[in-house]
Amino acid sequence: MSSREKGARCITRGVTITCDIQSGATSFTVQPTTYKAKAYSAASEESPLASTTIARRDPTERDVQIEILFCGICHSDLHSVRNEWSEFMATNYPIVPGHEIVGRVTTVGSAVTKYKAGDLVAVGCMVDSDRSCPNCKRDLEQFCPNMTLTFNSLDKHLGGVTYGGYSESIVVDEHFVLRLPSNLNIAGVAPLLCAGITTYSPMRHWGVGKGKKVGVVGLGGLGHMAVKFGRAFGAHVAVFTTSPNKKEDAFRLGADEVVVTRNSDEMKKHAGSFDFIIDTVSANHDINAYINLLGVDGNLTLVGAPAEPLDVPAFSLIMGRRRLAGSAIGGIAETQEMLDFCGKHNVTADVEVIPIQKVNEAYERLLKSDVKYRFSIDMASLKSE
Repeated sequence: MSSREKGARCITRGVTITCDIQSGATSFTVQPTTYKAKAYSAASEESPLASTTIARRDPTERDVQIEILFCGICHSDLHSVRNEWSEFMATNYPIVPGHEIVGRVTTVGSAVTKYKAGDLVAVGCMVDSDRSCPNCKRDLEQFCPNMTLTFNSLDKHLGGVTYGGYSESIVVDEHFVLRLPSNLNIAGVAPLLCAGITTYSPMRHWGVGKGKKVGVVGLGGLGHMAVKFGRAFGAHVAVFTTSPNKKEDAFRLGADEVVVTRNSDEMKKHAGSFDFIIDTVSANHDINAYINLLGVDGNLTLVGAPAEPLDVPAFSLIMGRRRLAGSAIGGIAETQEMLDFCGKHNVTADVEVIPIQKVNEAYERLLKSDVKYRFSIDMASLKSE
């Protein structure tokens, strides 16, 4: 019997049927059908983002199809588009970035129970995980070794890589879809799906609340959210900045005091007094200056990611039982908790809304910190492409 006779294969309506004639075994593999969606993508690290068409899978039984209304611009979008994280997360081109997504449900699969057409929903940095590892079982999907990122990650359904929110629509398993509070401005909600949860998660984890003195290093996209959350948690919030001209804005956002870090007397005044400091700065800086501001059992958590290793003297930690930690985003349950908290306390990001056609200009402005404090793309602008 020839190899051709040993097996037969056919594809019918998206289903591959493989039959072994000798054993009689039959296997079925579902090949997802797709539809075309408008998007913006980059073809290489030197290329600008430009209009394109991508394939999205048609919803399976547990999927939610979402019309994207707004998508925030995260600094990691820019890093990924320009392949600046190639050492640990090389970019696969073409790339469609965007993981701060808010939209409206258009279609749901037959097994979906949480959402229906018309619901306002959100999608963050993850669209899948293995659901079975110890981290997933603890609602810590962000640490799953088999997590699927919203863009530039292996697409388990279609092959290739996942495409993000710079698109007119997206299809996501319902477990990774989040419900939006009805009272919030959705353009300002979009950055909560990354900048929001990145700051909320460590503050929640380390017990920020009433009676705590909290420091926020840097007043940018992450820092301004940390100030708002610190205020909403009821803590005393101090902003650390190198720019005296940011004082007024820091107070407007909810800071109780502002410390200009270049003023050594101001820094010394706060030595050993902080319960928690969140460091949002991605540029190289003197981390020891902030460790020394922690009290006994104080915690300094990094959410910014400097390119060079930080110089941390051991005795700065030892003398005070201080902790230096890091934090990423949050799991799905915690991200939903964060959105509900924002609804209760009316917390959103400060955004500048732009059309998709200005995304390349926004990237250049982002490099100059020329935005207060996040860009949010009105995806209705994509309809004209």
